[in-house]
Amino acid sequence: MRTPTESEAGAEYDGELDLRHHGDAEVRGAVGITDLAVNVRADTPPAWLKRHIAASLDGLAAYPDGRAARAAVAKRHGVTPDRVLLTSGAAEAFVLLARALKVRQPVVVHPQFTEPEAALRDAGHAVGRVLLREEDGFRLSGAGVPKEADLVVIGNPTNPTSVLHPAASITELARPGRVLVVDEAFMDAVPGEREALAGRTDVPGLVVLRSLTKTWGLAGLRIGYVLSDPETIAALSRAQPLWPVSSPALAAAEACVAPAALAEASAAALRVAADRACFLGGLREFAPFGVRAVEPAEGPFVLLRAPGAHTLRERLRERGFALRRGDTFPGLGPEWLRVAVRDRGTTDRLLGALRGELGG
Repeated sequence: MRTPTESEAGAEYDGELDLRHHGDAEVRGAVGITDLAVNVRADTPPAWLKRHIAASLDGLAAYPDGRAARAAVAKRHGVTPDRVLLTSGAAEAFVLLARALKVRQPVVVHPQFTEPEAALRDAGHAVGRVLLREEDGFRLSGAGVPKEADLVVIGNPTNPTSVLHPAASITELARPGRVLVVDEAFMDAVPGEREALAGRTDVPGLVVLRSLTKTWGLAGLRIGYVLSDPETIAALSRAQPLWPVSSPALAAAEACVAPAALAEASAAALRVAADRACFLGGLREFAPFGVRAVEPAEGPFVLLRAPGAHTLRERLRERGFALRRGDTFPGLGPEWLRVAVRDRGTTDRLLGALRGELGG
């Protein structure tokens, strides 16, 4: 495997960034700080889900049996169970893809979640990068993806840009002999799950990843799943260890795709959209100071560009707010920050802190 060069249709390679830096590092060990660095929805998991998971503990003496949860996920997306693989969070799925699939020229579309590239590198792959541009609103252009790429990874909505790409733009990347991986970890935070590809069986090489940790507050439990054709699912399954998903996580998966839970998630997505609109409106006050958000934003987080962002982040931390640095994402730099969307009370407090720092 060789390293792609910058001249290859926009692909770029750079091994200097800390791809394993994630938002939890901003709050690890912190006490009394408002967490705006991690994109897990606040006030989760709900009480009914805690009770459901707790009830599963009585069965811990038995080995996990994922058949019921797998069938429930399949029903939720209108596919057969052989098109579903349950995983220990979406992060495990990236490792399985990197190790199980025989690809020669993988490409990751950035800025996006860095774990897919890290997993591919760890598996010995030379990884090409396609960098979406700020001046284009970080929107996808299929022309930038090398034709010879046999695996393409893209997030939708994308972390950290909060851009929701049209499904049609993503499916244009599909072609025979290419695996098209779409990370939809935050799609259930989009009202109506517009532009979702989960459940589509008409797109060649499509692999969709979903996470249940963000909306339901289960980052510590680790549960996600993969949707793809039966052959790909079988290949990924062979790369998993025995019993890869715990019984409590399986119980959570089954519960979180039930109709009542889906209705609750839909209502939460609408609240997030309203809270995000409020946050974006408040941020416009700081435009004279060079603060700008990437819009339209569709995820439960907002990407900001601000002069002196590193210092601003440290000063806001002193005021009790943890924000995610943006300079570990390929295609961004030290002037970028990612901020989780929270309730309006929290937003007002953050805007007040910004006002105190910037003089707005």
